[in-house]
Amino acid sequence: MKVNIMSDSKRLAFFLPNTFTALNMACGFIAIMLSIQSEFYRACLFIVLGAIFDSVDGRVARMTGTQSAFGEQFDSMSDLISFGVSPALIFYYRFLTGAGRLGMVVTFLFVLFGALRLARFNANIEKVSSNYFQGLPIPGAATAIVGFILLSLEYPKYFQSIYLTIPYITFYALLMISNVPFPSFKSSPWIKSHRKQVLALMFGLIASLFIYEEIMIVIIITTYVLGSIAYVVTHKQQFSGIFDWKNEAEE
Repeated sequence: MKVNIMSDSKRLAFFLPNTFTALNMACGFIAIMLSIQSEFYRACLFIVLGAIFDSVDGRVARMTGTQSAFGEQFDSMSDLISFGVSPALIFYYRFLTGAGRLGMVVTFLFVLFGALRLARFNANIEKVSSNYFQGLPIPGAATAIVGFILLSLEYPKYFQSIYLTIPYITFYALLMISNVPFPSFKSSPWIKSHRKQVLALMFGLIASLFIYEEIMIVIIITTYVLGSIAYVVTHKQQFSGIFDWKNEAEE
């Protein structure tokens, strides 16, 4: 009887993180359906909800000790739908239906580069430092797309031109396959030594998102991206060869 109880609890422990992953995928699928109906605001909110589920599944797996190769692959497939296909289609239906084949190609590149980013992450998961991401993670790129769409809904006059929208989505697509190191803040000594200030900042950001998400999402992700790039440019020597594993293998 005890063996059965233990086996049942173990099955539940493995099932739980994958449930959150499935919920993330469901949010991406619903967002696609809503975008087809031109329900762009609700579609964007479902991507945000998917990002919350995505942040939970990994933590639950680590807490229960149920990390697995299956879970990693399932998570990547879910991320491709929720943060690759879904935001690309919402962006296309919102801005690029009149751009013809160019609009299709640009949005497909976002999906393609997102898939490449996920594949590279899985292939190099044991090599990349936990302090930095190699290229912008796909949830970050999706957040940038969602933020831009919400901003365009708030100020439709200023954010409809293809001369702005096409370079914007292309920029974030390229960031995903770049070698720019983006901080993960997982083991940041500064954060550990300033926990109260960081906690206050987090509460402030969350409150601002609840009050004015149409503007704050794009401000937060843009600050993170441009701040990270500026830091890398001004500290080139610190990041020299950070992702150059061939040289390490030869040594």
